[in-house]
Amino acid sequence: MSTDRILLHLPALCNQIRRIAIDVGEIILTHFDESGFQATQEKKDGSSVTIADQEAEDFIVKALKEIAPDTPIIGEELFSRGEAPDISNSSYFWLVDALDGTKEFISGSADFTVNIALIKDNAPVLGVVYAPYYEELYAGFGEGTAIRWNNESKQDKSIRTRKMHSKGLTVSVSKSHDSGTRLEEFLSRYKVAKLLRRGSSLKICMVAAGKSDFYPRLGPTCEWDIAAADAVIRAAGGAITALDKKPMLYKKDTQTFLNPEFIACSKDFLSGYESE
Repeated sequence: MSTDRILLHLPALCNQIRRIAIDVGEIILTHFDESGFQATQEKKDGSSVTIADQEAEDFIVKALKEIAPDTPIIGEELFSRGEAPDISNSSYFWLVDALDGTKEFISGSADFTVNIALIKDNAPVLGVVYAPYYEELYAGFGEGTAIRWNNESKQDKSIRTRKMHSKGLTVSVSKSHDSGTRLEEFLSRYKVAKLLRRGSSLKICMVAAGKSDFYPRLGPTCEWDIAAADAVIRAAGGAITALDKKPMLYKKDTQTFLNPEFIACSKDFLSGYESE
């Protein structure tokens, strides 16, 4: 399969993906209700899906095919319907979670995001995360390129992971997925000053932006849940690793696309984590 030439020009490609993410955010917001979303459906795996998930992914898939027609797309809803393409021989592919944080969206919480990532050779090389309600966007396509943009300032602000704080660490934790005793046990090895509760991939973006020190995920996730934010945190000087400290890879298991439990953190934190 030939390589779409635009994939070799990541700055230009990132600008196009940013526009797509913002446009699809408008689609999602037409369905958002702060009092909660009622018309949910249940997928085969028991998770919830809404018309917003479906319309958003359809829009992204169509837009990506126009930009890079030869590059396969793995989307959460495509996969759940058994329509995901074979990527076994693909060096490049897209990972899309058109509405990450469906539980937050359904409950009326604003912590949901649009996530689009480009994978090359099992690693994310470009990622865009957009929070439509907040009109806030994170993007990155290589070391030193991570930015945060919001509609109020309309300016890109460079972001970077922060140094560990001696007075105590701020930890990103989930609003909707409580790991209970396991999380408490995991955090007991650190001096934790504050828990920052966020939904969706914003937990990883908080680490990338230097708002928190790390985010441990002690439950199941799929590759599309984290790929875009992984590209951002890598560009911001951080990393996502499995709990055994191995780097996060993609296209691990194309039957499930499941991730191992992981930690998202700065490289400064990772050095201390590895020394334990």
